[in-house]
Amino acid sequence: MEKTYTCIICPTGCKITVTFDENHNIISIKGNRCPHGKEYVQQEVTNPTRILATTVRIKNGILPLVPVKTEKPIPKRLLIDAMNVLAKVEVNAPVKIGDVIVENILNTGVNVIATRSIPKK
Repeated sequence: MEKTYTCIICPTGCKITVTFDENHNIISIKGNRCPHGKEYVQQEVTNPTRILATTVRIKNGILPLVPVKTEKPIPKRLLIDAMNVLAKVEVNAPVKIGDVIVENILNTGVNVIATRSIPKK
């Protein structure tokens, strides 16, 4: 079985083809123009991760929501669960860019931080 991935590490966007055996083990990786593409595809096949960017509610701020993101990528399979956690979060203004909004989300070791400062009303 073969599957094609588009590498997102650099602007080149290599089309990388991965060949798998019947047990979904990688047999070959072809099409990457640099070693980063091969590393990206191996990660994407074994444990895909993503940075989660969203918003959480804020009380007494000049805006009703504060944008947040995970400091590092988290497993893709946890994105919906993380969104459910963040949907229940409400912080008090003021919030400064870089403030930790949720520490160690879903025991991943990754913090969710504010990506914008929101002053108090």
